[in-house]
Amino acid sequence: MSESILTSDKGMGRSPAESHSPKGDGMRGFMSSSRSDYLLIAVFALAVLTMPIWLAPIGAGYPDILQKFAIFGIFALGFNILFGFSGYLSFGHAAFLGTGSYAAVWMFKLLSMNAVIAIVFAIIVAGVFALAIGYVSLRRSGIYFSILTLAFAQMSYNLAYSVLTPITNGETGLQVSRSDPRYIDQLFGVDGTGLRTPDFFGIELQGWPGFYFCAILLILAFFLTLRIRNSTFGLTLFAIKSNQNRMNYTGFATRPYLLAAFVISGMYAGLAGGLLAVTDPLAGADRMQWTASGEVVLMTILGGVGTLLGPVIGAAVMKYLEQIFSSFNEGVLHRAFDFLPAGLQDFMVTIIAPFVGDGWHLTLGLLFMLVVIFLPGGIMEGFRRVSGRFRRDRGAGTAPHAGH
Repeated sequence: MSESILTSDKGMGRSPAESHSPKGDGMRGFMSSSRSDYLLIAVFALAVLTMPIWLAPIGAGYPDILQKFAIFGIFALGFNILFGFSGYLSFGHAAFLGTGSYAAVWMFKLLSMNAVIAIVFAIIVAGVFALAIGYVSLRRSGIYFSILTLAFAQMSYNLAYSVLTPITNGETGLQVSRSDPRYIDQLFGVDGTGLRTPDFFGIELQGWPGFYFCAILLILAFFLTLRIRNSTFGLTLFAIKSNQNRMNYTGFATRPYLLAAFVISGMYAGLAGGLLAVTDPLAGADRMQWTASGEVVLMTILGGVGTLLGPVIGAAVMKYLEQIFSSFNEGVLHRAFDFLPAGLQDFMVTIIAPFVGDGWHLTLGLLFMLVVIFLPGGIMEGFRRVSGRFRRDRGAGTAPHAGH
């Protein structure tokens, strides 16, 4: 389509009539693409696939942490389709993350250690679960919708933790074992006598192969999000976010669009949950806790609600802080400040120690406060301000020459 809302957030405010103009009608609006879209996808793919190189100087060039960047980037992208595009804030998306993990591990146990089967089943099960929860929750809006999703997530957590122990294995968690049947593997003569790791048609998804498997899925998820945003469906979601009451008064049925967005968002969460099981074949009820739902909210707000790159950046920043700051302890801090006199060294360690290690959430809280106060649009707003200032300075520098 000729008018891509990728390059500007002004598309958020389009009216329902504009959203249904012939320019963006039907599948043509979904499948069409501008040159800037392809450029963005190419740059994003290059950045994701080369993360081991340019993140190594800050201590994040390891497959384990990079896998988390990719997995939670997918989780945040899906959440942003609901919250950022339509304005509906869910506090229960961890239920779909946990459901995807349980579904993937059950596929490992019953059918095969091939990750493709587990991922597909995780997406389908999470989508069906999201359809059931969304159908009920979307009967309300605003804070009532948020509380309903939180209630469903907590019920799911309690069911997984205590009631459905034959399926979830309770607090111990569900994991693969030597006695699992794995019928498809047996059918093709795959040796199942020992504990195996998930694979992609024979390629074990541990270490760097595991990261690149997650990275490719992140790129595909980003591409799909871009296509959704530029489609008639995406423009309708932005119109609902802009003024849902006006759309209802004109007789436009908004609930089917919101339910579709809720289900798609839940399927993204199921994909992320399945990938967590692929990188570590274990599913526990802790992935369904309300704190996990709160994390994805923070990721999206931190990066930039309603933007494309913001949720991915927010997820990476949060997981980096969790990995790096939580690993610091007083011994590390003493070594970091050993160039100072003993008294001053102890003072600095005493001041900083509460913000690292187990207290790294304090650092996250301070960062979140600063972003909300000074950059309400998230990190992406900071990028826009810097690029805008650079363009203004560059324009001011070339202005005198224009008169000659």
